[in-house]
Amino acid sequence: MNKLKIEVLFVILALIVSGNSFAQSKRAQAGMKFLSVANSAKISGIGEAATAIEGRSESMFFNPAGMARQTNMVDVTLGQTEWIADIKYLYGSASFSLFDGKYGIFGVTITTVDYGTLNRTIRSGSDGYTDLGTYSPTALSAGLGYAKALSDKFAVGGNIKYVRQSFGEHVTSIGSSGEYQYEKFEKDVMAFDFGILYHTGWKSLLFGMSIRNFSEEIKYIDESFQLPLTFKIGFSFDLIDLTDFNKDDHSLMILVDASHPRDYDEQLNLGMQYTIFNAVSFRAGYITPSDEQGLNAGVGFNHTIAGVNIGFDYAYTDFGIFDNLHRFTVTLGY
Repeated sequence: MNKLKIEVLFVILALIVSGNSFAQSKRAQAGMKFLSVANSAKISGIGEAATAIEGRSESMFFNPAGMARQTNMVDVTLGQTEWIADIKYLYGSASFSLFDGKYGIFGVTITTVDYGTLNRTIRSGSDGYTDLGTYSPTALSAGLGYAKALSDKFAVGGNIKYVRQSFGEHVTSIGSSGEYQYEKFEKDVMAFDFGILYHTGWKSLLFGMSIRNFSEEIKYIDESFQLPLTFKIGFSFDLIDLTDFNKDDHSLMILVDASHPRDYDEQLNLGMQYTIFNAVSFRAGYITPSDEQGLNAGVGFNHTIAGVNIGFDYAYTDFGIFDNLHRFTVTLGY
């Protein structure tokens, strides 16, 4: 089977999987929604339009095929997101190009969520509550990724990840002698991501497609739900290709994603990034429709010292009636 047939087969398979996955829509019924948060400052700054980007290890969070042409032997990304309601996300990724990428790119990812400390109470009497101390919900996602360029135009990638969310221990009943009976509420599941990238051959035009958070259905007591399965298709293009400017000095990327989440209306992600001398990047993005999220903006700095590429990215998001969001990311490549 030649490479062209392999490429066509992957596209058809992805479309079939996505079509079956979204055949039954459950609006506002997906669980483990922390998987939908875009933690990367770079990607958030461009409105999360990341499906058609070739980049670093953080591609595993958006389209794992994006790391297929990684040039660094080792690439590491570390970051933090200050989310609404004092929720904090910490995440990291690392990818490895062994034997000059001959056998593809291998990677690992981890995301942890700290929801803070909450009060645990139960009803006491007709109009009161009994304080039972505090509890701290948490969430975790840890995965392995792989990507490979099958030809000079086509690349594929995938992740397998372990996902867990814990809501702590809570009272479910009261014994005959008045003692409280506790039960731990937590669930875990294996999930999968798939992605492809396609170079059209016309200048820098690049198309991408991804399916994220594919898993079995989970059940909490009597209610079942699925992970926030999301299908995205998008493109990216460097407008400098249409000018006489030196591409080594300037880059003006436009990025557009069409997103089909399981539990929300279809969305359009729009992004733009201007980079000068491959050192400083200015970003802007917008997502529509969105209940609260508005303008996204960001800036990034990139420099190589003693053969080590060091980057720092910051992103700001206007989140309506909630607090504005701030994301910070550090990248290292060698």
